[in-house]
Amino acid sequence: MAITLEASAAAASDRAVVFACDGRYLPYALFAAEQVARLHPARDFDICLCALGETLDVPPALAPLGLRVCRVGAGGALAGLPLDARRSEATYLRLLLPGALGGDYRRLLYLDSDVFVQGGDFGALMRVDLGARAVAAVRDNFQWRNPRRHVDSFRAMKLPNGPYFNAGVLLIDTGAFAAAGVVGRCVAFAAAHPSGMLHMDQDLLNGALIGEWAEISPRWNWQYTRATMLFEAMEGAHVVHFIGAKKPWTHTGGRLPPRFRDAYRAFFARVWPERPPLEAGPAPHRDRRYLREVLIRHTLAAGRFCDYLDRFESDLTVLNVRQETR
Repeated sequence: MAITLEASAAAASDRAVVFACDGRYLPYALFAAEQVARLHPARDFDICLCALGETLDVPPALAPLGLRVCRVGAGGALAGLPLDARRSEATYLRLLLPGALGGDYRRLLYLDSDVFVQGGDFGALMRVDLGARAVAAVRDNFQWRNPRRHVDSFRAMKLPNGPYFNAGVLLIDTGAFAAAGVVGRCVAFAAAHPSGMLHMDQDLLNGALIGEWAEISPRWNWQYTRATMLFEAMEGAHVVHFIGAKKPWTHTGGRLPPRFRDAYRAFFARVWPERPPLEAGPAPHRDRRYLREVLIRHTLAAGRFCDYLDRFESDLTVLNVRQETR
């Protein structure tokens, strides 16, 4: 069986920003989708919300955004990938999107649902030259300050060291993705490495595309940690990615700037006024020990982190990973 697609509307462009989620994560995907739409009021690309075998319900308050809602059927394409009590086929939905949407779009910009969009020209990013690359991504923050650091997943799978990307933001050329047989390569990689995968579909993509992806600026996927948050405030990331367990809509411990939680709180109150309001959390300065730790981490990493940022002349710079691994 082939991958299937049911959509709420026809494609209006040949490029799209895409979110993959289920009903549980739909509110957060909608929040980010609205941020993208408001940032680009005259956009020349679609914004799609995709779910695996599930129809997502967009609240009437967000209908003016013109979101395209898609239901994707795996069609057996994911057979052979590891599943367990915590991981269903939906875990791998982002792997299916180029095949499901490739008939409509030549470029996709995939975003995780736990992102905060605050800048950047998304249309320009989707027009950059990737050469023959199927995927462009931001290096995982594990390698930001030390690009030669051996990532835990590669070490666990006994793979040689090399550049490793975070799969929370992916710029995908759908034609090149299909031509390279990326999904099939991911299935084969999973079969060859039955143990050691720590980050599931992210490990699959990295394993299948070793030395065959393009690197873009961290401003498009600023992985927000205690060692990067102050640099973000200075650099001005386009997309902030909450990669850890602390999400603005759940964390009330004062370790995230209030502006993030305030934005989610206002969005939820406007779109779902019948729900209990999201409470405000304490200000970060209440935890002075944590703030000192943040300052120390930034001080120690400043030189190496600036070296990493210097690799990108602009936010649209694309680096060839294969050349770097030689």
